[in-house]
Amino acid sequence: MIPGERPRPWSRPPRGWGWAVAAGGVLVVTALAIGPRLADWWWPESDAAALRARAERALQDGRLSMADGSGARELYEAALALQPDQVEAREGLARVARAALADARAKAAAGQAAQARIALRLARELQAPQAGIDAVEASLRDGEAGLAGVDALLDRAEAARAAGRLDGDDAAALPLYRRVLALSPRNQRAVEGREDALADLLRPAHAALVAGDLGAAMAVVRRAEAYDPGHADLPVLRAGVARLLEQAAARVQRDVRAGRLAQAEAACRRLLGSVPDVLPATCSGAVVDGLLAQARRQAEAGDARAVRVSIAQAERLAPEDPRLREARQLLRSEHRVEAAPDPARIRDAHALLATARAAQARGDWLTPPGDSAWDALRAARALAPRDPAVVAASRAISMATRDCFEQALRDNRLGEAGNCLDAWRQLDPDGSRRAEARHRLAQRWLAFGDERLQAGEVTRAVRALEQARVLEPSSPELDAFAARVERARQAVP
Repeated sequence: MIPGERPRPWSRPPRGWGWAVAAGGVLVVTALAIGPRLADWWWPESDAAALRARAERALQDGRLSMADGSGARELYEAALALQPDQVEAREGLARVARAALADARAKAAAGQAAQARIALRLARELQAPQAGIDAVEASLRDGEAGLAGVDALLDRAEAARAAGRLDGDDAAALPLYRRVLALSPRNQRAVEGREDALADLLRPAHAALVAGDLGAAMAVVRRAEAYDPGHADLPVLRAGVARLLEQAAARVQRDVRAGRLAQAEAACRRLLGSVPDVLPATCSGAVVDGLLAQARRQAEAGDARAVRVSIAQAERLAPEDPRLREARQLLRSEHRVEAAPDPARIRDAHALLATARAAQARGDWLTPPGDSAWDALRAARALAPRDPAVVAASRAISMATRDCFEQALRDNRLGEAGNCLDAWRQLDPDGSRRAEARHRLAQRWLAFGDERLQAGEVTRAVRALEQARVLEPSSPELDAFAARVERARQAVP
């Protein structure tokens, strides 16, 4: 107050001032009460969700824990720090624990003990199932115990190799090297010893190929493949085996074309004894076709003994061929036919021919069973095999299957071309052009597979490879294309 100035009278505060003070107090209390919740509304939830998303990507990429904080574990833990009560982050950490345990198990199995222990420590810290942790630790202990005997095993393997005992029992060189590599996959001494032992094992195979002994060469190659299918000497030997097979198949084909079925069958039997699982398609195709046609001619000549021999020869080469059973039934029927056929049988046979023509028009060459052109024609042949109408129908339908094949191949309908080829084989056992048709269809499947492979359609390329292999299993192009398909399959995530 200024000296000499008279005091001013007290003035009343403006109206409503008390209400304003009260309202302000309420706002302060409310802000203090819900402030954390408002903060959650504005930013932590979105930050936590972003961290969880990054953690999930890291988990999918196999980055379980990283020192720079970009691992799945660190990101899930950061999300939990923002929102301690979120269930998703806790479940994510549990999945990281399980992934770490699986990683530890895989590395222990691969002999990578140090990496396995790192993964196992992470699994333990994240409280993975104790039973799984104990199992991996036991595996690591067993591996370490086994490594202690590796040097002794290597000494025994080298002694066996020096004595020329390469395989055949557990004390031979190659089985011992295999035991060492199971315990220590990167053991250089074992890898080099196995390579040298395999080179010794494969040496006779080269000599066998030069001598043209397909069976001996194949046997040695397969023994070596059991230890290391990627050995450096094997591609050359496999190519040599394929070349011998191709030459054998060509000789058999020449015998068939020259009518030397006995020689062709004997050659196929020798191949069957030495390489039963890679028998050339010519043996189960052209040779069997020729033998069945020969059996038919022998039946018409009334030579029952010769018929039995021809069918037995065909059965040795293709025991699952459905035509064998049908040939026996048909040949028995033909043998019973009288010189003067029964008119009722002729009428029934002609009715069946009409059914066969209708099925042919529908494209039902071999299916459905009982209603196909082949089934109807076969029944007509059984009733009246020498009737002119039946003989003419057989010839006409056989020619139609060839036309069906050629048309389907021209239109690139490869599946239908295969069906027509099967029908052709059933209807015309004498077909000498069928081997060339099989080759053309196999080549077309390989071309289709190559096209699909270049387009990235691996599944369709695999199907094309399978079709080509069924048609021409000894084709020299199969291995190269199969290798390309396998590489593409491995590259697909």
